[in-house]
Amino acid sequence: MSMPLFEQSSLTDVMADLKSDLIQKDGPRISTMRNYRFAIVCYDPADEFQLRREVVRLNDDLRDHGWCVLSINLQKLLLDRIAAQGEEWSDAMMRMETALQKVDPERGLQYLKDQVGPLIEGPEGIAADCSRIIDEFIKENPEKKDRTVAMIGRAGALYPFYRSSALLKHLDGHTQNIPVVLLYPGVRNGPTGLSFMGVISADSDYRPRIYS
Repeated sequence: MSMPLFEQSSLTDVMADLKSDLIQKDGPRISTMRNYRFAIVCYDPADEFQLRREVVRLNDDLRDHGWCVLSINLQKLLLDRIAAQGEEWSDAMMRMETALQKVDPERGLQYLKDQVGPLIEGPEGIAADCSRIIDEFIKENPEKKDRTVAMIGRAGALYPFYRSSALLKHLDGHTQNIPVVLLYPGVRNGPTGLSFMGVISADSDYRPRIYS
């Protein structure tokens, strides 16, 4: 498990900082790059339920300031993609995983990765689902585009099948230029490094601003 190399603030303080940067009169300041409006809220996976409470409070505060919050649930998107394969596919996968697990737990896990990974990876994977949700919302509410923020949560459901850095890479250029905040369960390592769930080796190539 990765150890934090960056002092973490309380989730309440983190959300307060994020809200302050979002509701600036001259537009959101969650990024130093004009056309890259992404941010990450990094939190300890053990604080998942506290994070959800803080997000509800933040959403209410943002709405009080005239903002629309578009919530995107990665767990739901993952389950939708699995369900789309049909019951036969799911049942066969579970039977094979169970059989392999009895022989070698690592083989069982690798089998699941091999089966689920292709469903959600790449530009046509789960990133495309997020982009579609954003596009549909803006199409239905064009007058709200300048005051909408997308909050992408339940990322822990993607572990260990997917790296969230890939999600942001494939979303870049496909978000209608609205601010996007990824709620990231993991550990921060230095100014730009993050370890997904505190288990996967730290990726130090994150471009978005990290709130933690």
